[in-house]
Amino acid sequence: MRITILVCLVLLIMTSCRHDEQEKHEDAKFVVTSPVRKDTLVYHEYVCQIRSVQHIELRALERGYLQNIYVDEGQAVKKGQLMFQIMPMIYQAEMQKAEAEVNFVEIEYLNTKSLADSGIVSSNELALSRAKLNKAKAELSLAKAHLDFTTIHAPFNGIMDRFQVRLGSLVDEGELLTTLSDNSKMWVYFNVPETEYLDYVNRVKPEKQQEVVLQMANNQLFEHRGVVETIEADFNNETGNIAFRAVFPNPKGILRHGETGNILMPIPLHDALLIPQKATFEILDKRYVFVVDKDNTIQTREIRIGTELPHLYVITDGLQETDKILVEGLRKVKNKQKIEYDFHNSASIIADLNGLHAE
Repeated sequence: MRITILVCLVLLIMTSCRHDEQEKHEDAKFVVTSPVRKDTLVYHEYVCQIRSVQHIELRALERGYLQNIYVDEGQAVKKGQLMFQIMPMIYQAEMQKAEAEVNFVEIEYLNTKSLADSGIVSSNELALSRAKLNKAKAELSLAKAHLDFTTIHAPFNGIMDRFQVRLGSLVDEGELLTTLSDNSKMWVYFNVPETEYLDYVNRVKPEKQQEVVLQMANNQLFEHRGVVETIEADFNNETGNIAFRAVFPNPKGILRHGETGNILMPIPLHDALLIPQKATFEILDKRYVFVVDKDNTIQTREIRIGTELPHLYVITDGLQETDKILVEGLRKVKNKQKIEYDFHNSASIIADLNGLHAE
């Protein structure tokens, strides 16, 4: 009986040891892959300022008391809609006076013309009477214009901003009343360095428009894409940048004048060499990978990174497509260590990374 128990214990211990050895053996296996060469897109990011396609100041054209305000702050208005009324009584009186003057001078002119037709007065007197009538009509037109200036209408469809005056205020000629913005589409300005500008003009044909993406201040992407519409004429000598202007449709009115964000400009990369970011490590501001040689020994190798993508690096120097690099367990190994590994296709590695990013 005792012998049987002893045998069972020995078998149990041996099984446990084998299980531990198997686990250690499995843990000692590392994941290895190779760089992949493919066409891809990178996005250059630029800080931007968002402006309405039309953003104007509404100012009083005549001096007087602000008698009526027909709109409200933040209200959407239509072209031609009445917005402000400056007390018109003085200008109405001036127009009535001008109308009376026109009527009086017109009677004089008709009398003079009748006398001229009968040969009683000279043609010079008729011409003088006609000039007097024309002058009175011009003064009437001027008085009418002053009266019309007391009512302020919306010059285009837009959104009202904050009022700078209140009802009953005495406003001077030229005083700011409010601002009006047409946000149906937005102009987005961003500055591009000279080297990237030169790459842009070599890449984008004049007859084509570069599409861009707008990242708003909350890091969300605006639902509509824009296009680069124009480039300013001159570089800023102090910064070495040149201003680009993109236009975005804004049918829901989400974007407002004065907002900020980031423009993301897609740049195509042909035959880019890609590796996972997690396959690299940094020493003294330099990037390295572990390369597995034909004897399954890992060697430290310095690499140069051209561009950073989500979870990936574009490599410009230090690796070839045929190299094998360690992807996981970088902290568990040291240089010139011999390892056992499972080779994973780079496409599956990238797909897993993208899946994690989507989550």
